[in-house]
Amino acid sequence: MTLTSIVTNPSERTRFLRFATVGIIGAVVDFGIFNLLTTYAGLTAVVAQVFSFIAAIISNFTWNRYWTYPDSRSKPLSRQLIQFSVVSVMGLLIRTPIIAILEPFFARLFTGFASLPIGFITAEFLANNLALAIAVIVVMFWNFFINRYWTYNDIN
Repeated sequence: MTLTSIVTNPSERTRFLRFATVGIIGAVVDFGIFNLLTTYAGLTAVVAQVFSFIAAIISNFTWNRYWTYPDSRSKPLSRQLIQFSVVSVMGLLIRTPIIAILEPFFARLFTGFASLPIGFITAEFLANNLALAIAVIVVMFWNFFINRYWTYNDIN
């Protein structure tokens, strides 16, 4: 499967769109927990994103198993969960350095923004969320292709 097959094959396009929708739900979980942990629990962006990522993995696996790939049932649930988790942890290993590199860069870039009209939008908030957004987009493509080829390879 390639990007071309997503464009030309209606069933793959539907799977990708469902995967992306699940990813949006996962991103809401991810960003929500991430911001709660950085804003109210005082965790650093790098630490908070580990916890928010785990919560998003659980959400994404559930939605993908039952909605994106409902025809993928030849593998036991436990095996698919392990495979999905391995791919996700590898995604975490991809995303963590992206956040670790981009967050300080964006923090320096946004230093002039002490506070915007909405009180919680600070330079740190903008830097954290922009770094996370870029990392989420990069990892979404990794997760889709690897999960499609390995975790959910039992469907046509």
